[in-house]
Amino acid sequence: MEYASALTDGIGPRLTGSPNMAKANAWARDQLAAMGCVHARLEDWGEFGMGWQQLNTWVRMAAPDPAVFIAQAAPWSPATNGPVTASLVYANIQSTKDFDQYRGKLQGKIVLLGVMRPVPPPENPLFRRYTDKELEGIATHTDADDGITPEMRERLQKYVQRLKLADQLKQFLADEKVVAVIRPSRDARDGGGSGGVIFDDNGAAIGRNPYIRGREMRTPTVVMAIESFGRLFRLLQAGVPVSIEMDVETKVTGDHEHGYNTIAEIPGSDPELKDQVVMVGGHLDSWIAGTGASDNAAGTVVAMEAMRILNSLGIKPRRTVRVALWSGEEEGLLGSMGYVKQHFGFAPLSTEPDQTILPEMLRSASGPLVLKPEQQLISAYFNLDNGTGKVRGIYLQENASVGPIFAQWIAPLKDLDVTAITMRDTDSTDHMPFDAVGIPGFQFIQDPMDYETRTHHSNMDVFEELRPSDLKQAAVVEAIFVYNAAMRDQMLPRSPLPRPELIEQQTAPLKGVWPSSSDQSLENGTP
Repeated sequence: MEYASALTDGIGPRLTGSPNMAKANAWARDQLAAMGCVHARLEDWGEFGMGWQQLNTWVRMAAPDPAVFIAQAAPWSPATNGPVTASLVYANIQSTKDFDQYRGKLQGKIVLLGVMRPVPPPENPLFRRYTDKELEGIATHTDADDGITPEMRERLQKYVQRLKLADQLKQFLADEKVVAVIRPSRDARDGGGSGGVIFDDNGAAIGRNPYIRGREMRTPTVVMAIESFGRLFRLLQAGVPVSIEMDVETKVTGDHEHGYNTIAEIPGSDPELKDQVVMVGGHLDSWIAGTGASDNAAGTVVAMEAMRILNSLGIKPRRTVRVALWSGEEEGLLGSMGYVKQHFGFAPLSTEPDQTILPEMLRSASGPLVLKPEQQLISAYFNLDNGTGKVRGIYLQENASVGPIFAQWIAPLKDLDVTAITMRDTDSTDHMPFDAVGIPGFQFIQDPMDYETRTHHSNMDVFEELRPSDLKQAAVVEAIFVYNAAMRDQMLPRSPLPRPELIEQQTAPLKGVWPSSSDQSLENGTP
């Protein structure tokens, strides 16, 4: 919990490319070195884009009644360059056809942009743990039942349509010389989304990849709690003139910032196995509305604590144990994808127009999978990225052959409530790039707590929402999994690679697991 406080309270939110992200990278490296890890370093995964900070944001109603609202800047929003005052107008733009009805009517105005959604009382608890019955259902469910449903295909089509509209909307608002934009906070994934909670993430920005210079947002934009947005919406619908004062104070700290992962090791001791690697980690970056506690300081400090446990016990693992704390996860697994591409392999991505609009992690492959020599030396990667809840089991990622092994490992952990093993895969976090190149990558099953209802990407993602006993349990479980993987005679079994006849093997001589002087890694520097 000292790690968690230092990361969330002391450093704060950690948007990739920002000064806080650089502080977090360096802090984690130094902590890992201090606990006894070796080769603690920062590895450059490539150019990210604009560094950005929110320094201060406030929004208030001046008329018809003075009122202070709950709001924060959308990530990468430009500044207002001081307080601004303007009349408020409402716009609901769902397609390019809607532009015509607002053209010429928005200049010099602050725009209330978006749909006022219903705000029903929560029907389910905002905070919960898995029941035994629910865990049994997770363990027995298989993804073979699912496939791509028509509903999923429709959602993806709508997502692509929103991406296309976002760039056009960004230009339209700039052409109309809009002073600023107020957007409503989205609903939570699993109920909630009210009570002053702001979800301030990918959906808040206007335009695709707003962190890339040349695609930056053009109009100061804030995200507002739905209750505050609702008051303004109802006043405008009733024909009441509304005057808004606001100040968005943000700062671009660089146009071409690079992304870094923090890496460290406990070296292997077995002459035959020491070049093989077991990895553990989580993503170090976060969004800005809170301090990135459950997403994902939780996974970060659990991985760090697992390494501290192994170091404090004087463990001499047969294989090298490597911890990796990623950046760029929130923008599409950029840090872990970059690391995997540099070390283990990659597949070229499709450049078809309908593919390039998607984030890289959603794009289809256009050529054979290229595997690097290091790919043969990594046994597994273990990831934690679902909040503060205790570990209740593990997803096998449809790797049936590893099931009996994990069953043996969790048998002594039942008194810690670790019971579930499921063939299901789970996605959207940093084990996926490993899985994509044939490396066993695993995400733990965690109690949901209030992750999906309150803390995920929100202003409530703060230290107080962390549960110390759960995080301690998770660190112990993770340390045991890592230890077992590092000590067993064989590497963990792998699932067959898709279409092995198309795989290209790079045959360059392997340089080993340690960084060389020519690596793009910073052993003692800062990004």
